[in-house]
Amino acid sequence: MLSYSTQLIDEDDIKVVGEVLRSNFLAQGPRVAEFEQDLAKYTTAKYAVAFNSATSALRAAYSVAGIGEGDAVITSPISFVATSNMFVDLGAIPIWCDVKLDGNINEKQIEKLITPQTKAIVPIDFAGKPVEIERIKEIAKKHNLLLIQDASHALGSSVKGKKIGSFADMTIFSFHAIKPITTSEGGAVLTDNEDFAKALRLYRSHGMVKKELWNSDMVSMGYNLRMTEVAAALGSSQLKKIEQFIDTRNEIAAYYDARFQSEKLFLTQKIEADTRTSRHLYPIILNPELHCPKEDIFRELQERGLGVQVHYKPIYKNSFYKERFGNVSLSVANDFYNSEISIPCNQTMSMQDAEYVADTLLDVVYKYNYRGCSF
Repeated sequence: MLSYSTQLIDEDDIKVVGEVLRSNFLAQGPRVAEFEQDLAKYTTAKYAVAFNSATSALRAAYSVAGIGEGDAVITSPISFVATSNMFVDLGAIPIWCDVKLDGNINEKQIEKLITPQTKAIVPIDFAGKPVEIERIKEIAKKHNLLLIQDASHALGSSVKGKKIGSFADMTIFSFHAIKPITTSEGGAVLTDNEDFAKALRLYRSHGMVKKELWNSDMVSMGYNLRMTEVAAALGSSQLKKIEQFIDTRNEIAAYYDARFQSEKLFLTQKIEADTRTSRHLYPIILNPELHCPKEDIFRELQERGLGVQVHYKPIYKNSFYKERFGNVSLSVANDFYNSEISIPCNQTMSMQDAEYVADTLLDVVYKYNYRGCSF
């Protein structure tokens, strides 16, 4: 089975993890600090604060930013539920903005959603393609709003040569197993704001500071959201290879782009010349006539060895959100969900694998092209 995205662990990774397991530190220690320094250097952000998951990183970022009861947060519905879950759990209200056909938030619709209750804008870099972050940053500055970028897909992505991680007030990365690099589970917040960085470090560790000898003091609310030494060592090792990983993903994506450039039955995500994407996902967008047989297409692709997936069911379609916030419907987000399939594109694949994926996809899509919908 060729997965839509997966990790690549080599002997260097195994060696550094073994070194940690034979050391005196397993919980948060010097390896975590080293990984944070590596992340900050790579992204050019001033501070990096590592967490045990990107969900924890989101929760911490929202909390230290002061997002709370009754605040409105403008975000995209095309994301994993954690993006909205973590601020909703703090009492904030999601204001979903529609997307474009590349899966990213439609920056042209953001301003009309801003009200006196709006506290923050949280865009998501879908599939690794950066959002129009400079334009969104201008909007946030104009309206004095926080900009918290959920870049869980986008470590290694850049705009005009500038890495994602250094644009927003805070940027969240994920190091889940299938992300551009992995710590098995893990996340981080990147920021240039020293106060945010200090607050984030407190939040991830019970809000406690060490004083003298055995004395410590809890100075703010916090939790145990710390990254382990094992995860951090793996992260630093993986980060050394991230450009190689992304190069391979982009080579496969370039092959797909060439194979599909004249395709009439689906669209692909277009990447601007001044943008580099991590290619965490390679999404295809089926034409409307293929919406009805999409489940059959999906099943057959899996039966033929393609570990495809759909990203994402709009967050507002989940039962929890419908019960709490009522029925929401955004036309492009709905169409995107009905259309999207992520096909295999990862650093473990060969060009022969990519050829098989493209051949199989075209064969299956054309097989179902004439079946249409029966009502």
